[in-house]
Amino acid sequence: MKYITLLLLGYFFISFNATDYQNNTAEKVKNTTAKRGFKFGVWTSADTKKSDADYTKEFKKYKDAGIDEVLINTGADPKLLRRIVPLAKKEGLKVHAWIMAMNRPGDSVALQHPDWYQVSKEGKSCFDNRPYVDYYQWLCPTRKESREHVLALVEELAKVDGIESVHLDYIRFPDIFLPISLLPKYNLVQDVELPQFDFCYCDECVKAFEKIHHKNPKQSHNTSIDMEWKIFRLNAIKAVVDDAYKIVHKHNKQLTAAVFPYPEMADHMVRQRWDKWNIDEVYPMIYHSFYDEEIDWVGYATKQGAADLENKKTKINTGIYIPGLKNDEELKEAILLAKENGAAGVSFFDGNALSESNLKTIKETKASLNK
Repeated sequence: MKYITLLLLGYFFISFNATDYQNNTAEKVKNTTAKRGFKFGVWTSADTKKSDADYTKEFKKYKDAGIDEVLINTGADPKLLRRIVPLAKKEGLKVHAWIMAMNRPGDSVALQHPDWYQVSKEGKSCFDNRPYVDYYQWLCPTRKESREHVLALVEELAKVDGIESVHLDYIRFPDIFLPISLLPKYNLVQDVELPQFDFCYCDECVKAFEKIHHKNPKQSHNTSIDMEWKIFRLNAIKAVVDDAYKIVHKHNKQLTAAVFPYPEMADHMVRQRWDKWNIDEVYPMIYHSFYDEEIDWVGYATKQGAADLENKKTKINTGIYIPGLKNDEELKEAILLAKENGAAGVSFFDGNALSESNLKTIKETKASLNK
């Protein structure tokens, strides 16, 4: 879920004494918490083999730590979701149905249709030539059949009683740039847009673009600076989101999404401009360690996203990457930074990574905001 990239737009460094900063920040934000609420969530994955008793134990652990909601990946299985929702709600948790949207690894229906998959600038399809990792099996957002398949999955989840939202993940194109901390793993240098990571050049995308702009992107002198081609792809993702919004609201649910840290970065990295979407809430994955950034970057990126959503109905919920934290002091600091910079809540990736001391810190931090 969580591949992200660095865009060098500038740095925002703040020097402070950590303890004093935390105390001062908590004092600033605690008075507004009761008025507009500040929720705590966690991403977690489901397993059909897991017993109801084990789910109940997991959900109770979250609730006892002050967590308010769970974002559950059931592999887009509405039957499994129906089983789990009452267990979570009984423990006092709200439930969001987390779905991998455009990236559909192992999708048995999609795999019967090789033409549904995105094609790179090199002319290679995600169906059998996957960028970076084998689970990158991206469906085309422009092709009618593939987008309708994704939206049908969204609707089946939206029909499940008791959920708060359908939570879109991988609602974008494959990474044109990887996070700086991941480049050594793949022995890559990505100073420019590389054709093997540039999508989608399938026949449907090319035909649709030509109809609007009367030119073929494959013949572009430099696609990296071809704004019409870039915007075409941004709009292709937006169209899927906007249709999903209509579908879930028809079933009296909300639409949320896990997105890249802030809109300008998401635009550059993965053709995702989430501040222009029709969506109720976004959960930007502000995983500072992926960028080789310090903890204060959580506040910077949250503030950037909040500014782009100013005067819009969409809320922002900061995603925090637990393995990227050095200690519990940083966990508390990240929560306070998100709150101070305009987030309506924080969510943790993921449930399995939360230690007992993490859970204790979350509980204590939440209590401090409500004093």
